[in-house]
Amino acid sequence: MRVMEKIRKSKKSYFQSFIFFFIVSFMSIPVLAQEEDNLTTERKAPEFTLQSLEGETISLSDYKGKNLVLHIATTWCPFCNAEAPHLEKLYQDYKDKNVEVLIIDVKEPKDLVKSQLKEKHALSFPILLDPDGKVAASFAPKDVLPDLSRDEVMLASNLIIDKEGKIRFMSLLDSKNFDAELVELKKRLDELL
Repeated sequence: MRVMEKIRKSKKSYFQSFIFFFIVSFMSIPVLAQEEDNLTTERKAPEFTLQSLEGETISLSDYKGKNLVLHIATTWCPFCNAEAPHLEKLYQDYKDKNVEVLIIDVKEPKDLVKSQLKEKHALSFPILLDPDGKVAASFAPKDVLPDLSRDEVMLASNLIIDKEGKIRFMSLLDSKNFDAELVELKKRLDELL
């Protein structure tokens, strides 16, 4: 009799766990939708002013009237390094079409960024230094991966900021769909031109 009682309790426990999982999953749908909206909603890009590797002061407002591809990177990020040559090609292909490219490097010293990013990949567009990560963090969508600091969430992210300063595209790091994100970036850029 005790065996049958244990089986009934076990079935009841599994059923309760299933119901709990179903309810939690159903309740999380609006949260996931909200996160997706945070990535796709056209919102004004946060203004920033940073120093380039060459010591030039560069602000987002310097790019008003141009489409800007912005990549947030570090030298130790393998996806950032893999993407750098693609960004240079994109810059060469689009620079005559009123498109600029910038990299914001997060929390790294100037000499390291110069040797391991700019020179290593022969980048001809500006690289800006974000010494405390606050500028990178300002681009992070609300409520995305709150367990990480907001600047880390943005590593290897690409953004397109249109001529009016609105974010028209944002891709967060997705190592499974890396190539697809690059294709989507170019597609969105072509739509703006």
